Amino acid sequence: MNFLFLAKEKPFAKDAANVLLGNFPNSTVLFGKLGDKLPKHILENKFDYTISYISPWIVPQKILSKTQIASINLHPGPPEYPGIGCTNFAIYNQEKEFGITAHHMVEKIDSGQIITVKRFPLFEADSVWSLSQRCYAFIYITFIELLQVILTQSSLPVSEEIWSRKPYTRKDLNELCKVSSTMTKEEILRRIKATSFPNMPGAYIEISGEKFIHKNYE
Repeated sequence: MNFLFLAKEKPFAKDAANVLLGNFPNSTVLFGKLGDKLPKHILENKFDYTISYISPWIVPQKILSKTQIASINLHPGPPEYPGIGCTNFAIYNQEKEFGITAHHMVEKIDSGQIITVKRFPLFEADSVWSLSQRCYAFIYITFIELLQVILTQSSLPVSEEIWSRKPYTRKDLNELCKVSSTMTKEEILRRIKATSFPNMPGAYIEISGEKFIHKNYE
């Protein structure tokens, strides 16, 4: 049995890849960054399973159609938060609970049948960074649990949960980063907190055509 494992270099991702290769040494593991191109030769291969582990790539339909058993995405957000920027919007919305979702991949992102959801508290003091770290931990645990199911040749779980909204987009996240002088102080502070992440651009204001970005020191 062979897997295609696609991932960013996030906490526990290499640990997950090593566990996978220890059990299925014929698997293909690819790490990348946003903007990287998926190697073309991958599109011609067939796999039993495709795993998107916080992948920088949107898995193309050509790979999904050539995956024999299941294509699984491990998404850092519960069904209420599909798409990108899910941790940002959860912080902005001052949620009390968050989670991660494992689901089957189809051509439309974050819309396939849900396999399992794990939920956990979102604390008032949480930042986007601290919430993301907790997501990575739960994603790793979920991956190991699903791998155990596969190793025992059992059927993957089927969750009764469903996606509750259309996916957030890059445009939505960019809009969240915008602040203006017409906003209340509370609104501006909520947006700053929700878009602050180390070494990433965050909230900004435009004055006379110039963009002034809030510096993230977190």
